[in-house]
Amino acid sequence: MGGVFDLEAKQTKLDQINKQLENSKIWNDHLQAKELLKQKKQLEDSLNKIKDILAKKEELLLWWELAKDGEAEGLSEVKDLLDVLSSRLAQLEVEFLLGEPEDEAEAILEIHPGAGGIEAQDWAEMLLRMYLRWAEQRGFKVEYLDYLSGDEAGIKSVTLHVKGDYSYGLLKGEKGTHRLIRISPFDTSKRRHTSFASIDVYPYESSEVQIELKEDDLEIEAFRAGGPGGQHVNKTSSAIRIVHKPTGIVVQCQNERSQFKNKEIALKILKAKLLQRELNQRQAQKQKEYETKGLISFGHQIRTYTLHPYQMVKDHRTNYETSNVAEVLDGNLDSLIKEYLIYLKQMED
Repeated sequence: MGGVFDLEAKQTKLDQINKQLENSKIWNDHLQAKELLKQKKQLEDSLNKIKDILAKKEELLLWWELAKDGEAEGLSEVKDLLDVLSSRLAQLEVEFLLGEPEDEAEAILEIHPGAGGIEAQDWAEMLLRMYLRWAEQRGFKVEYLDYLSGDEAGIKSVTLHVKGDYSYGLLKGEKGTHRLIRISPFDTSKRRHTSFASIDVYPYESSEVQIELKEDDLEIEAFRAGGPGGQHVNKTSSAIRIVHKPTGIVVQCQNERSQFKNKEIALKILKAKLLQRELNQRQAQKQKEYETKGLISFGHQIRTYTLHPYQMVKDHRTNYETSNVAEVLDGNLDSLIKEYLIYLKQMED
């Protein structure tokens, strides 16, 4: 197999990186060494995934031979292996659609309910559950950077660090406004309600763009955390708010008991937002070249989840639809993500 399954080319590249890392001089350049280690890990992960798929393919062929000879167990194994191969190939296919340098980065994801009080806050929590399930299915780890619960139900805001290679590239298309149409569980008259929540996604870091924060550009304020969190969190000024004066970007963190830890996390979020701002400016330049093709700008309504009077999830950019709303809300987002990445490629061609 060639192309993305070219084991020989990937192994050759990995051998070259290992040889570079054996040179003690490379460790004098911390950034270069870090980049090589990152490439090494990505190549090793890619090779392991491809080798696993090829091994499953060989196993499938063996069971197929048994099935042709009338072995009942063989047919069952063939079906199970086909399901596994289909799932893993679909995941790889999505990853191979990612071509921008920042796509390799981990993601910071924010969820904010729109106007509508408890309805919107409950919808925001449903989206949180959806992304947590998706990350779990992908084998990604998730760290809460900030969390503010709703007064009665749901959440007022949440910020997550989704840890895993290409998590930013996979999630970048989720940025925008998500709409839910359903019979409200909070309405005693059982009327239909429409709720909105916004998703923001930022790359945690980029090998091409380095963000440096100058102390003079930061206005840092400590304040008492609000909402649930225990006596210590509420009675001491452990929460941190940071204003980046040149851009006006404001971030805050009140999730940890330690003021130092909250500041560290807030700075992490600020760097991610500044990186996204830089990438947006670069994208704006590109957009001028194919603006007439209808590239969707950030902040628009991107997807509607309808639970009543029928079941449907529709992405308004790609026009992809599925009636499996329950599966989508349970984290099965890969089809939606894949269609968006294909759409991006078509816009750029």
